[in-house]
Amino acid sequence: MQEIVLGDVTITRVVEYHGPVGMSPATFFPDAPEQAWRDEASWLVPDFLEPAGDMCVSAIQTWVLRSEGRTILVDTGVGNHKERRTPKWHHLNTDYLANLAEAGVRPEDVDLVINTHLHVDHVGWNTRLDGDSWVPTFPNATYLMPRPDFDFWNPANGQERGDRNVFDDSVTPVHEAGQVQLWEDGHTIDGNLRLELAPGHTPGSSVVVLESGGDRALFVGDLLHTPLQIVAPDVNSCFCEDPAEARATRRRLLGRADDTNALVLPAHFGGHGAAEVVRDGDGFAIKNWAPFARL
Repeated sequence: MQEIVLGDVTITRVVEYHGPVGMSPATFFPDAPEQAWRDEASWLVPDFLEPAGDMCVSAIQTWVLRSEGRTILVDTGVGNHKERRTPKWHHLNTDYLANLAEAGVRPEDVDLVINTHLHVDHVGWNTRLDGDSWVPTFPNATYLMPRPDFDFWNPANGQERGDRNVFDDSVTPVHEAGQVQLWEDGHTIDGNLRLELAPGHTPGSSVVVLESGGDRALFVGDLLHTPLQIVAPDVNSCFCEDPAEARATRRRLLGRADDTNALVLPAHFGGHGAAEVVRDGDGFAIKNWAPFARL
């Protein structure tokens, strides 16, 4: 089962890629001592760490939300046929659109696309290749993007950051098509969902907050790349733009998840994909895994 219901919202997990990410724990998470991985290996292997312990395992996936009659995508993965510096993501040719179709979603059915931030593995399927041009994959959708990230990564602002190709092929085409809505301090999606800034990983990193009936959930994007960051919340990935702010945001939102009994849904967890957390000493622990089928 890759679908659950929280309140009036149906959540479906659609996977683009699952497996080794081509990075060792020491490279991906330079803040984490090797002993931390050894101490937690009994439950991190094999869903989040290869048995040999020398390669992280991750998922690239989209959370499909059906709320108040609309179909909403949270993050759009890496995308096909794109020039990328990361070898595993260079010129991908996956069955992502077919996987969406299996979940009952055609591109024209999508009403809203949420990019929690504008990193390469969260915006890729914003567009698809049509001949020699990149065009919006979801022609009827509004694309919600955090303005701080849009401004930070936009090469038109005079600064080249990261891989310019990402902005050029996955952000600019939907912006030029008039389908982008930028937001800043917060954004109400509907009676069940809203967006809040959660900066640190990037300036505009955000969370989707679900409050429906008695159920709560936080779609936290790259606040967490591995469950080790639940146990050791001060551990950042190597991709965090503001390490101190990322740590503070992670602790704040994990504490909120405990306080409100909210399901935490990161962008990249394999295994059961999401978890409920509880405070445990100076960190947190996993109380329950979500009922999604293990990848």
